Amino acid sequence: MTSCQLALQQLTDSALPTGAFAHSFGFEAYLDRELVFDEGSFGSWLSAFISQSLTYSDGLAVRLLYEGGELGELDALLSASLLPRQVREASVKMGSRLLEIGAEVFPSPGLELYRDLVATGRAAGHQPLAFAVVARSLGVPLQEALAAYLFATVTSLTQNAVRAIPLGQNAGQRVLRTAHGDVAAAIDTIAHLTPDDLGAVSPGLEISQMRHERQRARMFMS
Repeated sequence: MTSCQLALQQLTDSALPTGAFAHSFGFEAYLDRELVFDEGSFGSWLSAFISQSLTYSDGLAVRLLYEGGELGELDALLSASLLPRQVREASVKMGSRLLEIGAEVFPSPGLELYRDLVATGRAAGHQPLAFAVVARSLGVPLQEALAAYLFATVTSLTQNAVRAIPLGQNAGQRVLRTAHGDVAAAIDTIAHLTPDDLGAVSPGLEISQMRHERQRARMFMS
């Protein structure tokens, strides 16, 4: 159990070089429109992002893979459901890095299968699926894997908001503490979703992510 926990902590550590520091997943578009400007407004955006994008896209994909979903099919569904180009590219870029790191640090037959699918053009290599493949191979239970993945994403976004808004470090920690309840609620929701729910994300979030592609000045790639 200790070995499993240590591996999961390494896999979700903010120092893991997947490039998460370069992505806002759309909150920078809200920042540009002055809709996100302080701790409270960012916390509201983050709550919506958790309950929508992380729940109906990444989190559900992780659960479906754990439950035996076909890897290539889930990868294709994610590519189709991630409508904003920047978000789709971000998922693939971070997924590719995670696949590369995982091959060196946490090798497994499942991971090699996913890497082969990507190398032969039969899959794109999305981050949540790469994470799920590694976590499942390490024997991490689904609930723990979901909690770790969701909160690692929340942490990265909050760290990026601390730099971009900017927020103080203590404010960032308060946002993270508040997000505990949102992550727990997301895990509960994910448990009751069906495959047909994959990609059922709020249009407002997706539109902001699309606007970011043509934003005049920006810090982040998404």
